[in-house]
Amino acid sequence: MKATDILRDEHETILDVLAALESIGTRALAGAALDRGSAQEVLDFLREFLDRCHHGKEERLFFPALVALGLPREVGPLAVMSAEHEEGRWLVASMVEALADANASRAGAEHRFGAAAAKFVALLRAHIDKENGVLFPMGDGMLTEVRQAALVRDMEHFEHADMEVGAHGRFLALARSLCERFGVERAARPASTTHSCCGHGPHCT
Repeated sequence: MKATDILRDEHETILDVLAALESIGTRALAGAALDRGSAQEVLDFLREFLDRCHHGKEERLFFPALVALGLPREVGPLAVMSAEHEEGRWLVASMVEALADANASRAGAEHRFGAAAAKFVALLRAHIDKENGVLFPMGDGMLTEVRQAALVRDMEHFEHADMEVGAHGRFLALARSLCERFGVERAARPASTTHSCCGHGPHCT
């Protein structure tokens, strides 16, 4: 298993949740009542699984490993990916604020949530395409097998140290629940990566 396998596999789960968010946001933009409970669950997933766990692995481990091998941080793919992470955080904060306003029955809040959700979904889908199609193949070409294995160990340690026990599996279960609730057809997981939740094994699937 390579570090990029872990990140790609997590992308599949993130894409599933983005499809659920798209459904929530589209309904809100069409004038239906915002599904506040589901919206809150998606925001919890985005802040904890996507940003804290997945982006944490990228920004604190994967990106620095490429920088150490000569890939510049200030320009090129790493600069673009980092800037998009920040843009995504701003859009998540916008959704958090809009949901709070919706809970307080403030006018226009549900439409603002839907608008921010649409922008976030478009941003993250394009972002994931760039990482899967450009940055990860670049990284696979730069990183030796030994360095890949070390990164896998570092990612496992990061996850255990930074998140409470069982958090990864809990968010994967939440993703499954959201997909079932909104009729999202989940992407098939390659047999080589379905176990790759940073060493958590079947408890994550």
